[in-house]
Amino acid sequence: MNTPARILITMDDLETAVRVNAALEQAKHRTSLLAAVDDWREELRRAKPDIVLLTGGAHEPRTQALARAARDQETGVLVLEAGMDVVVEVERLLRRRELQRATGIAGESAPIQELLVRIEQMAPVSSTVLVQGESGTGKELVAKAIHDLSLRRGKPFIAVNCAALPESLLESELFGHEKGAFTGAAERRLGRFELADGGTIFLDEIGEIPASVQVKLLRVLESRQFFRVGGVAPIKVDVRVVAATNRSLRDAVALGRFRDDLYYRLNVLSLYLPPLRERREDVPLLVRRFIHEFSAQHDRSFQGIAADAMQLLIGAPWPGNVRQLRNLVESMVVLGPGGEIRASDIPPDILEGASRMLPMRIEGMGNGQVATQELEFILRSLMDLRLQVEELRHRLDDGPQRVQVIDVTDTHPVAVMEVHSSDGSSDRPAGDHRPSASGPILYRPGMSMAEVERAAIEAALREHEGNRRKAAEVLGIGERTLYRKLKAYGLG
Repeated sequence: MNTPARILITMDDLETAVRVNAALEQAKHRTSLLAAVDDWREELRRAKPDIVLLTGGAHEPRTQALARAARDQETGVLVLEAGMDVVVEVERLLRRRELQRATGIAGESAPIQELLVRIEQMAPVSSTVLVQGESGTGKELVAKAIHDLSLRRGKPFIAVNCAALPESLLESELFGHEKGAFTGAAERRLGRFELADGGTIFLDEIGEIPASVQVKLLRVLESRQFFRVGGVAPIKVDVRVVAATNRSLRDAVALGRFRDDLYYRLNVLSLYLPPLRERREDVPLLVRRFIHEFSAQHDRSFQGIAADAMQLLIGAPWPGNVRQLRNLVESMVVLGPGGEIRASDIPPDILEGASRMLPMRIEGMGNGQVATQELEFILRSLMDLRLQVEELRHRLDDGPQRVQVIDVTDTHPVAVMEVHSSDGSSDRPAGDHRPSASGPILYRPGMSMAEVERAAIEAALREHEGNRRKAAEVLGIGERTLYRKLKAYGLG
């Protein structure tokens, strides 16, 4: 990292702070120290740091308030840990923040930081990428980031919304057409693939393309050549494809609406964009960024947002994700009478979550009947699930472990799954009736999935005496995912 950074170092651990300060100064970074008696708000305004480095007492209320304020103004926060090479970690964080500035991907939450790592890994290669996420999560922004960080960044980036084009025009739009190929084709036209030659083409809502175009898209991915509509000569292109979808392509394959071979061709590298409700800690940062943006854009003198209004926004469901939040902030900046967003300015549908109840279109509906294809898929899935449960029951009955399963659909108040070791013994002390990974785990009707998940995490941690790595392996999730869930459930 050649550019020196401004780093504010807390002095909660004085000896460590002095040592770290010397190492960072030697690496040509500009540092300042924050003592416990200093006004951290004033010091943040004065120093305008790129990074706040916490040397100790990270769980103290004052330190947490400093960290929140730093993140809200998009300042990096680094918590010093034992054995950390602080210079290396500082420079890694600086590179990550430079990536965020370059791409416009905002957020300090763990899911966004993981996303940035994945983008950095994928950008230099030319493999096809499938970006999955709900509407409004920023899939085109991610596709543009992949392009801008790649060796193709000086070449075209062409975006196509496949859902916005009728079937009759989509093929011509993608691959072009020759003069006279169809009525109205008065001259040759280059398609989006030709326009993107040497660069990247972004195919948004890829799940909406019709079967006839799917076949031709598969040919392009396999051979990097295609024919214009009405053309006889193959056209070769060097294009990286980034596709995006807000629905499950796996389900579309199962329903026969999407080719499985095309799905596998698209899903070489995969990115998942978390919805806003899975990264609520990013809401304050996004709100303040949008307030600043729209205040300048509409020439409005705007003071910001009241604390109670911010809490309402953090707790909202946001089915439209970042796009919905951005549009809401713009409307409140334009219409806000007092120069500050107040709780009373937030529309009732946001507070009540009514936007989650928008009408839903179900394809294949007619005369009150669900299409036969959908019914077959649902029934086949239910039958498969029943067969899997029965097979599991028989295998466990015949094996060294025994599982007692009480049907939760009958009149029993509790469903109990109890797993014994092969000799029938129990590792727990007598009288210990807590649920554990090797003891009874109780399920009561009405329990939410979050409650069940929490119980499973607690059991795995007890079984492995708090070893998070082993617990994550048993649960089949990554350590970072386990860490986030521990924080969410207050188990950290």
